[in-house]
Amino acid sequence: MKLANRVKTLTPSATLAITAKAKELKQQGHDVIGLGAGEPDFNTPEFILEAAEKAMRSGMTKYTPSGGILELKSAIADKFKQDNGLDYTNSQIIVTTGAKHALYTLFQVLLNDGDEVIVPSPYWVSYPEQIKLAGGEPVFVKSLEKNEFKITPDELAAAINSKTKAVIINSPSNPTGMMYTKDELEKLGEVCLKHNILIVSDEIYEKLIYTNDEHVSIASLSKELEAQTVVINGVSKSHSMTGWRIGYAAGPERIIKAMTNLASHSTSNPTSIAQYAALAAYEGDENTVNRMKREFSERLDKFYGLINDIPGITCIKPKGAFYLFPNVAKAAEMGGFSSVDEWVTALLEEEKVALVPGSGFGAEKNVRLSYAISIDLLEEAAKRIKRFVLNHQS
Repeated sequence: MKLANRVKTLTPSATLAITAKAKELKQQGHDVIGLGAGEPDFNTPEFILEAAEKAMRSGMTKYTPSGGILELKSAIADKFKQDNGLDYTNSQIIVTTGAKHALYTLFQVLLNDGDEVIVPSPYWVSYPEQIKLAGGEPVFVKSLEKNEFKITPDELAAAINSKTKAVIINSPSNPTGMMYTKDELEKLGEVCLKHNILIVSDEIYEKLIYTNDEHVSIASLSKELEAQTVVINGVSKSHSMTGWRIGYAAGPERIIKAMTNLASHSTSNPTSIAQYAALAAYEGDENTVNRMKREFSERLDKFYGLINDIPGITCIKPKGAFYLFPNVAKAAEMGGFSSVDEWVTALLEEEKVALVPGSGFGAEKNVRLSYAISIDLLEEAAKRIKRFVLNHQS
């Protein structure tokens, strides 16, 4: 039996592929250090676990509205008001089975065959695949390392044509950890308004910023931009709740209504217990979030210095998320490797350090290293990477 054409062009996730290889080596007894993780290594805070148990004991185990329980929507609206200065009603918010599902559902209701979505590169691996699954075409705009991997208004404008439906803005970014300033977002917003294209603002790493830079949601800059933006967020990264699968989207009511209708025929609703856990996350204080953030900041400072000290590797210090995205092309070349992908494979085989090649993110010269593991393991990983590079210098 033939598979549907829509799945034949899908590219396997680079992050999942390297994770699977690392797991295989671990099962064989090897001491593997995995730097591919896209999730915090902390457990979900205790008060959230307690709220989930209470919800189960109270019988909150049935179907919920497809777009999420009203209490959680209201808590999300309060979060938008307090953190971003945005006023959304419950009808402008949909709770989804993770932020990834929010993006998937958005593209399904937004795109017709041949519609184009501008995807700044480097990009999160699922953006182009989700666009293709919806019949759309991802149009990659290469951002420059000297610009901190951020696209400029001129680069955005040059990529727009009559088929352009939307642009994705991910700040702070996966995989680079970079973030746009208010001024940069205003200029990008002007281009989007001029050409009437939707902005998909992925803000999932909003709470994980380690500088004095302020996170700015592009939707908050004007009423016109708010009306032309769908904000994607969730509790996965901020509250270490990746497995709970609760994300959400907020934006124009007609788009959110269409997403809710689609969800009613796909997932029915996000898991009821997880919704009450997310409600507790937003109703509680942010002490645990801030503790996790401080730990990530300490790891970043330590790990960045160690990686940037390795010959042939250069790295811009990220401002958010929990990834380094160094350029290792020179190290690979010095070692006689034909590509960074080959360098990554050899590193895993020889030194048992698993990291994700940048080719999966549209950046063939870079690699993504997660620092969502202990400082001790980060130090050991850096030691192994440095040894590998020095051993392969020609």
